[in-house]
Amino acid sequence: MECEDILERLKSLANPEAVAGMARFGINPENTYGISIPVLRKMAREIGRDHALAQELWSSGVHEARILASMIDDPRLVSEEQMDRWAADFDSWDVCDQCCGNLFDKTDIAYRKAVEWAARDEEFVKRAGFALMAWLAFHDKRAPDEAFLEFLPVIKRESVDGRNFVKKAVNWALRHIGKRNAALNIMAIRAAKEIQETGSKPGRWIAADALRELASDKVQERLRA
Repeated sequence: MECEDILERLKSLANPEAVAGMARFGINPENTYGISIPVLRKMAREIGRDHALAQELWSSGVHEARILASMIDDPRLVSEEQMDRWAADFDSWDVCDQCCGNLFDKTDIAYRKAVEWAARDEEFVKRAGFALMAWLAFHDKRAPDEAFLEFLPVIKRESVDGRNFVKKAVNWALRHIGKRNAALNIMAIRAAKEIQETGSKPGRWIAADALRELASDKVQERLRA
């Protein structure tokens, strides 16, 4: 399937009302068609893995084409240079999160990039670091606890960042680590309490929201089971 054909198909599915709705949730409406994720996933299944096509779709700058690119690219062929280049292009939280959860967390350098990006200044690159942590905690079932314990000091350090898309991703990473198993739950709750003690406004929000879920009866019962 040719890139131009896919771009034409995406354009034909444009939904201006959906774009307006997305903008209200902080998604950049520029070069955006308002196509839902389920529709994009169906297209990705039809296309199959195609590394070269993914590069073309990303280069188009079209919001949905970039999400689709993350769905069809082959993580075995993704270089560190590509990861850094795509991350530098992030201009919306959904493109950031989709790339991290569909593609980047399946690369062999995902853990290293998570820590590296979490220390960056750019809002969406920094978010990508914590989105990677969250997705790795959710997807990488074989990883040892130690891999996630290394993330907790980074989460505590960056909990002072008050930018909305950063603090929500920091919170997301902390919650997903804490829901992985009982041992990590204890360590994540401890980290949340330490964040709370720092006294920063974003840190207090991150910690309170995380503790509300991690210490809940629902999560505790699931971990005991």
